Amino acid sequence: MSVLPLLLKGVSVHAGGQILIDGIDLEIEAGPKTVILGPNGAGKSLLLRLCHGLIGPTAGKLTWSGSDSTHARRRQGMVFQKPVMLRRSVRANIAYGLKLHEIPTAHRQERIERALAQTGLGHVAERPARVLSVGEQQRLALARAWALQPEVLFLDEPTASLDPSGTGAVERIIEDIHAAGTKIVMTTHDLAQARRVAEDVIFLHNGRLTERASPAKFFSAPESEAARAFLDGRLLW
Repeated sequence: MSVLPLLLKGVSVHAGGQILIDGIDLEIEAGPKTVILGPNGAGKSLLLRLCHGLIGPTAGKLTWSGSDSTHARRRQGMVFQKPVMLRRSVRANIAYGLKLHEIPTAHRQERIERALAQTGLGHVAERPARVLSVGEQQRLALARAWALQPEVLFLDEPTASLDPSGTGAVERIIEDIHAAGTKIVMTTHDLAQARRVAEDVIFLHNGRLTERASPAKFFSAPESEAARAFLDGRLLW
């Protein structure tokens, strides 16, 4: 049973007397790669954490289609800008994620080998994960997520710390994961990357969903002044 669409109705987050997410209504449906754009502090990462279930809203409601929250959590994954590497080999990092999700032992080895091959990490499978390069660690984080065969994968600035070569490698993996049937929801501050990756653009400013459009419409004729300023490189407050 599909867990999509994910519906957010009037979702807000308040902390320290501030409104960090402000009354967002949003539907995240299966299909196109969704990229969340916005200046620093707009609430992009916070919105992903809300969707993934790492934090709860102060107000409003998130609802996964036809599914309780426990089932929905098992059908999604998240990769952070700086992924945590366990003190284990590359292979064991992937295996541990499968164990936590109670994937039957008989299926784990096949999934591990496939994930290693799909992310180009087969040659470092027995190497300690913590000695990998930054780019290799990010590919490992993607391998761990991909091995779980999630219906939805949330990616929080997955290439922010990478050089162009590493960025290209990660973007190719993201495209492969999407092609295999996983819904991608990704934050980025990189406009060039958004143009390459996005099939659906969500723009946040000051915790509000200011605009949602196709990439062609957003990048050529944004409706909001905040989006126009962002695309022009002007500072937003």
